[in-house]
Order: sequence, then structure tokens, then C-alpha cells
Amino acid sequence: MSQLKEKSIQNRRCNGWRKTLNESLHEIAVEEAVRLKEKKLASEIIAVSCGPAQAQEVLRTALAMGVDKGIHVEVTGPEYETLQPIHVSKILAKIAQNEKADLVIVGKQAIDDDCNQTAQMTAAVLDWPQATYASKIEKGDNEITVTREIDGGLETIKCKLPAKAKKKPIQKLTPKDLGVDTSPRIQIVSVEDPPTREAGVILPDVDALIGKLKEGGHI
Repeated sequence: MSQLKEKSIQNRRCNGWRKTLNESLHEIAVEEAVRLKEKKLASEIIAVSCGPAQAQEVLRTALAMGVDKGIHVEVTGPEYETLQPIHVSKILAKIAQNEKADLVIVGKQAIDDDCNQTAQMTAAVLDWPQATYASKIEKGDNEITVTREIDGGLETIKCKLPAKAKKKPIQKLTPKDLGVDTSPRIQIVSVEDPPTREAGVILPDVDALIGKLKEGGHI
């Protein structure tokens, strides 16, 4: 059986870090990788996190869950503030090539920007097949069978795997080490809070409600 290395997860937050896997979708990715290893279908699990020094806390949590190795790609300051899915996908692709990985698992999307782009872009950079919105993964001979959640039900597809003939370290890299240019491709014009809602009122009856709506010009 070919060696199978799982790469998960890319975990980036703009609004602060916690000492847990602070995005449940990425935690699910790690759990699935650990299950594959428990079934003897994976030989090594490597977690990847891009961000400032605090990102190592996330990797330590992943290591405690059963990950074998963590790679911290340090991105700080203005470079971190403009880090986008295209940058992260190139970083993940380069690491997958360096580590001779067979499979990359990432969370569906981040909870800060909700882009849902990193996995698809990583597959494109690597020129690998992709199976998004995965809910179940099964490994066969040089292929995996993935059950996908789609509108209206489930879809099952097969993807080919690349053919390839206890300490838990955290390796530290930078995007430049991986040859990735993190110059921003998009510009954030502004970020604004939604308008403050007016306080609600309790009305005694329907007539009072209708009067209030008329008063506000709603009817």
C-alpha cells in the first residue's frame, strides 16, 4: 500500500487566537485524518497553520488530537492582514510537494471571511483531483471514495491518489521559504458594523400594533 500522508489544517483567524482549534470545520478535518490513521490507512498526519506566533497554539491542539507533526508558516504584520486564499493555497501546495503528501484535507471554509476557496485553489495549483463538501472518505487501491453533501442529497465520487513508492515537532517556515509571493490581490475598501437596531417594544394588543406600524410609515 502506498504511503499516505494527510495534510490538514490551514487555520487562520483575523479576530484573535485561542488555544483550541477555533474553527469547527478545520477540527473536523483533523478528526477525519486521525480516523484514517487509526484505520491504518494513513502513516503520518501533518497539520499546517499560517499566521503569527499564536498560530502554534492551534498546532499544539492538533498534535494533542493525534497529529504527528506541525508546520507553522509564520506570517505577521501587514502581510498577515492581507493574507488571502490564493496565498494560503500556494503555501499548502508547496508543503504538500515538499512532504510528498498523497492527500490534503482542509476545512470547508474559514469563519472570518467565509471564502471557501483555499481547497479548490490548492487542488488547482497541484493539478490534483478535488472532492469538496466531503462528509465521508474511504480509501481503496490508489484512490479514495468521497461522499459529498450537495443540494438535494449526497454524491459519491472517486479520486485518484498520487502514486509513491515518537517526536511531534513544529517546523517553522515563512512564505518566502516556500517561494510564495503574498502581495495582496484584492483590496479591502472598508469594514463596517451593521446599523444599531432600535430597542423593541411590547404592545398590549393588535390595535396598538397597527397604530405603531402606521406611525412608523410601515403600512
